[in-house]
Amino acid sequence: MAFPHRPDAPELPDFSMLKRLARDQLIYLLEQLPGKKDLFIEADLMSPLDRIANVSILKQHEVDKLYKVESKPAVSSSEQLCFLVRPRIKNMRYIANLVNADKLAGRTRKYKVIFSPQKFYACEMVLEEEGIYGDVSCDEWAFSLLPLDVDLLSMELPEFFRDYFLEGDQRWINTVAQALHLLSTLYGPFPNCYGIGRCAKMSYELWRKLEDEEDGETKGRRPEIGHIFLLDRDMDFVTALCSQVVYEGLVDDTFRIKCGSVDFGPEVTSSDKSLKVLLNAEDKNGRALLLCCRYTGEAGRYKLQFCVRRRGMDIKQMKNFVSQELKGLKQEHRLLSLHIGACESIMKKKTKQDFQELIKTEHALLEGFNIRESTSYIEEHIDRQVSPIESLRLMCLLSITENGLIPKDYRSLKTQYLQSYGPEHLLTFSNLRRAGLLTEQAPGDTLTAVESKVSKLVTDKAAGKITDAFSSLAKRSNFRAISKKLNLIPRVDGEYDLKVPRDMAYVFSGAYVPLSCRIIEQVLERRSWQGLDEVVRLLNCSELAFTDMTKEDKASSESLRLILVVFLGGCTFSEISALRFLGREKGYRFIFLTTAVTNSARLMEAMSEVKA
Repeated sequence: MAFPHRPDAPELPDFSMLKRLARDQLIYLLEQLPGKKDLFIEADLMSPLDRIANVSILKQHEVDKLYKVESKPAVSSSEQLCFLVRPRIKNMRYIANLVNADKLAGRTRKYKVIFSPQKFYACEMVLEEEGIYGDVSCDEWAFSLLPLDVDLLSMELPEFFRDYFLEGDQRWINTVAQALHLLSTLYGPFPNCYGIGRCAKMSYELWRKLEDEEDGETKGRRPEIGHIFLLDRDMDFVTALCSQVVYEGLVDDTFRIKCGSVDFGPEVTSSDKSLKVLLNAEDKNGRALLLCCRYTGEAGRYKLQFCVRRRGMDIKQMKNFVSQELKGLKQEHRLLSLHIGACESIMKKKTKQDFQELIKTEHALLEGFNIRESTSYIEEHIDRQVSPIESLRLMCLLSITENGLIPKDYRSLKTQYLQSYGPEHLLTFSNLRRAGLLTEQAPGDTLTAVESKVSKLVTDKAAGKITDAFSSLAKRSNFRAISKKLNLIPRVDGEYDLKVPRDMAYVFSGAYVPLSCRIIEQVLERRSWQGLDEVVRLLNCSELAFTDMTKEDKASSESLRLILVVFLGGCTFSEISALRFLGREKGYRFIFLTTAVTNSARLMEAMSEVKA
């Protein structure tokens, strides 16, 4: 949902420069292989590439044919092959098979591998093992910032979440640091930095190291963005696990928004064709099209404007109206029809799934009421085999809000799930446990009681540290205590009026303020973590919350109202909507940088060992 910005709201920086830089660098790399060439593109890079350089631009730079990197090798007749890939081992094997097949056939060609956003040593090792390292030239396309909207930048790295938060793989931290370095080079230094989480701290420290190595590049520059906030996804799993009810979130949950656009199928287009629609504010129709409640008004305006304009025009004016403005109105009308179709399709699916009952259960879990009834609902969900991903999501939400499942419930739900969906999901439970998403409460005398006994023998300060150690060991969420401390569950008299939202809870129908957004709000109010010591402790981050404020005389009052929020591990459309609302209320403008836009299904799929 979009709200009109306050008249005094600061202007956003122009991020179109990032697209131009990425396009120019790619063109430069392609021209390193002069003459006609075939380009092999990894599927994950096709959508981002389309936003940067379309087919006609590639053709202008002597790209003859395009192939998708997939399991079966493509047959190319070109003498020059270029591969645009992510730095993955399987891609190196694919390239090696192709090059070695050419060697066996006695064919000599030129090969170039372009890694995006960076190349890893492991990939070069595989090329060496396969005996083709000397046959290929390797380059990096440092494309890690894709503007999806005027205030939304994505690194398009969905694998970041699993790699770091499950596998503990830190390879993408350098990519994050490089992206932040590029932003500070283009838009000036960030005078005020805040962050929470292990990944946030590591990314921040590496970024600062890069800044120090290239000291002078941003010195003397006037800051355009006054604050930067880095946040780990595992600080707030609850928000990501909740069903989204803002329009963009519903579209993402139902149709999957990919790279800022969505494919509407025949059930929406009312034809036998699918249609790709861009969902952002660059489009002249703006976000008005994303507000379901205004569809009738918009359609009415189209009719009214057309009727009014018909009168009192001379031939030249009518011709101008038909050739220019009418075309825009027809386009707007067409998009309106699509969004109405999307709304109808969402409504049908949600009614079929008994969405109201689902939301009621989620709200009960968030508030800590009727836990037995909620557990029975989840059991029924599993027994009816509604969806393996949805059942997992609800189990994880129950676990985190209750600080782990009691052993009896954990065993019962796990057994029912495996019997219902198959034993192949067993490894998924191990992953969820390791990530702290689905855990079992330790028996009374092994953790909580021991913690209590030890705490009585030491000072209060030491007791706090011992509690932190136990919490970290058990991956405890402490959601209920945090919720109370930060007032995440608003107390509302009567029904929450979604047409006139009063706080960020509107993104979840007034039931819950996203934890991540509340943390950001509280830190910005205080300009530090001061007064939030207990919250930080409950988040198991006593050593991982940081503030760095530099005395910056050049920072204008306008730049100090611009805040860059960096989500490491993905952010949801609900969080984006909530912070946009907060910005409007407080006179801020938020800019979002995320490793990828995520939702509950993507989160569960990242943890799953059973691929759909």
